[in-house]
Amino acid sequence: MTTKREREREYERRRYEKRAARLAEAAERRRRRRRVVAMVLGVVVVLGAVVVVAVRSRSTAQATTPSPSLSASDLGSSPQPTATVPAAALSENRQWTGTLTFGQGTIGLSLDGAAAPQAVASFTQLAAQGFFDGTTCHRLDTGMHILQCGDPTGTGSGGPGYSFGPIENAPADGVYPAGTIAMARVSGQAASQGSQFFIVYDDTTIPADSAGGYTVFGHVTSGLDVVRAIAAAGTTSGTQTPASPVTIENVETK
Repeated sequence: MTTKREREREYERRRYEKRAARLAEAAERRRRRRRVVAMVLGVVVVLGAVVVVAVRSRSTAQATTPSPSLSASDLGSSPQPTATVPAAALSENRQWTGTLTFGQGTIGLSLDGAAAPQAVASFTQLAAQGFFDGTTCHRLDTGMHILQCGDPTGTGSGGPGYSFGPIENAPADGVYPAGTIAMARVSGQAASQGSQFFIVYDDTTIPADSAGGYTVFGHVTSGLDVVRAIAAAGTTSGTQTPASPVTIENVETK
């Protein structure tokens, strides 16, 4: 007869194996996405001087008005020929709840499918597909107080293979309270939203550009201290890369 201690050890062993298998699957999905992105970029010619952006800079030099935008080469979000934008109706025009688990801890989410139906439809569908699992949050802007995530390549120029617009539910005054979850996009281009999003960990003001503001599609309901701890660790010297790697292990919504 097995003892209670043996049963507990067996339970922990099985739990560890399941977690390891999940992370391995996420890593393989990420590798496949990167291979597709590499193949696509090999045939795409990006026209020079398409747009000037301020976000993705890995140096301390930034534009006068910083913004949570993508790189100019992400105008097509590294498109895959078969990728289509999820229908806005999939947001069901309702409030969604969920969790986002980093290696550092878990935060609770509330997503507003009524105020930002297209963004919520996209985010929840990508989450259901495991798109975010194993991806890194590539940018920490301690001046704007944002952590930017959702790029499968971890470079700031990747996406889901589609882009969408227009901007939804942007604050008229440019104020984004702590806990805000909003879509990143190419500076000046409303229809360039994809999978990249940012979490505001302290009240901030982000001026609108020629396209407007940024789609607010949700907010953090718990665990904002996890993001603040990531921010407190700072960035690597001369960059906006988090000093401690920030990996999304899993996103669940319902």
